[in-house]
Amino acid sequence: MSQPDGLFDTAAARRIDAQATAALGGDGYLLMQRAGQAAWQCALQYWPQARRIVVVCGPGNNGGDGYVLARLARQSGRAVCVLHLPGHAPRTPLAQRACTDYLAVGGQVELAADCLRDADLLVDALFGIGLDRAPDAEAARLIAAVNAAAAPVLALDVPSGVDADSGAVPGAAIHAARVLQFIVPHRGLHTGAALEYAGQRLLDALDVPAQAFDGVAPAASRWSAARLPAQLPPRRLNTHKGESGHVLCVGGNHGSGGALMLCAEAALRSGAGLASAATRAAHVAPLLARCPEAMVHAVEDAFDLAPLLARAGVVALGPGLGQDEWGRRLWLAAVDGGRPLVVDADALNLLAQQPRALPTAVLTPHPGEAARLLGVDAAAIQRDRFAAAQALAERFSAVVVLKGAGTVVAAPGQRPRVIAAGNPGMAVGGMGDLLTGVIAALLAQGLSPLDAASTGALLHGLAGDAAAADGQRGLLPRDLLPHLRARANP
Repeated sequence: MSQPDGLFDTAAARRIDAQATAALGGDGYLLMQRAGQAAWQCALQYWPQARRIVVVCGPGNNGGDGYVLARLARQSGRAVCVLHLPGHAPRTPLAQRACTDYLAVGGQVELAADCLRDADLLVDALFGIGLDRAPDAEAARLIAAVNAAAAPVLALDVPSGVDADSGAVPGAAIHAARVLQFIVPHRGLHTGAALEYAGQRLLDALDVPAQAFDGVAPAASRWSAARLPAQLPPRRLNTHKGESGHVLCVGGNHGSGGALMLCAEAALRSGAGLASAATRAAHVAPLLARCPEAMVHAVEDAFDLAPLLARAGVVALGPGLGQDEWGRRLWLAAVDGGRPLVVDADALNLLAQQPRALPTAVLTPHPGEAARLLGVDAAAIQRDRFAAAQALAERFSAVVVLKGAGTVVAAPGQRPRVIAAGNPGMAVGGMGDLLTGVIAALLAQGLSPLDAASTGALLHGLAGDAAAADGQRGLLPRDLLPHLRARANP
């Protein structure tokens, strides 16, 4: 059976489709009819008042699903029109069969986009999961016309123009209100640019037999709030602060003391038993005034840092660190200190300048930092966030949290994880400093680097969603702190 949180790539989806067809007797049209029926039921559920429906069909089997929906809608008394480009007559045997059945009930096919303007509902059956390039100019014009229409769009399996594997949108793409995925969820719809186009993601498993999944593994896992209880069980009654770990936060150069304080306070709110901060002398008093629970130390060089490293269990390295000589000295001392690390901000930029394997570390880059670490541009990172996260993990022998919409967590030899939490309000300076403290706290409490990174990113995103309940714009990192504590006790 399909794993409940599994996300699949195109190759796996095609194999499952083929095995399902074989298990159902070898007639692929049976599965296509199930898909079309599921799509029609979805349309009825979400747009029951839609009387005029336009189905935009492509030449392949995704278009065939659309023809089945169009036939069912027409048989239900709706005014239905199938629209396809002049060169997009059905090409596959299954799509041709579905088109013939649609025409047999009096269905109409149009080659011009004029019918879009009067529709109550548009159905995108133009391209399926196989499109991994920008649509050609003619298809792009049709996609633009669909997007300009007033009616909502239901996309079948994937919004046309979105890469179902990577989530990239290399050209024109359909903006869907909802997308109904068939059999399995597609990993590309859960990260990056795809999130702008997919709308609400729905799934219909089409009641395929269990043997359809034989020998097929997900390409990624989706991490949602349901994961937290297993990762953060209640503490035992006879516990003490030492069991919850000691986090040392290193950074807070001139003008950036707040970054370090956010990190330290997030570590405490996420359950660290002790949190220390190593920073510039000028920041000691303000940081103690803000958070007296933190142990704040003035450090001027690596010699001052050494005893703090000796007492710490985990080091959160980078918030407000800077790249001057002071920052470089502390960076080198921490990296050579033999403690598990969470590496963020300028500590990542320094790592890009002096690459080395960090097998006990968690790296937390945003796309710009990831680009510097891999020697590419940020656009290349965003074109395939799964591949970029995995490349970083392999290059630095570390767990990687690639931040951004649909955060991806990767580790050498492991299935990537996609975090199903977070919102645009979190795109503000200081949010990454919080995340660094959260992950460090979970490492200090005994979670493995991969689980600490995944759970920390999830906890951070859920706290952000809770804090944004009354509005995303204007959200500040410190707004998340009380919600971190609440979500850390599921």
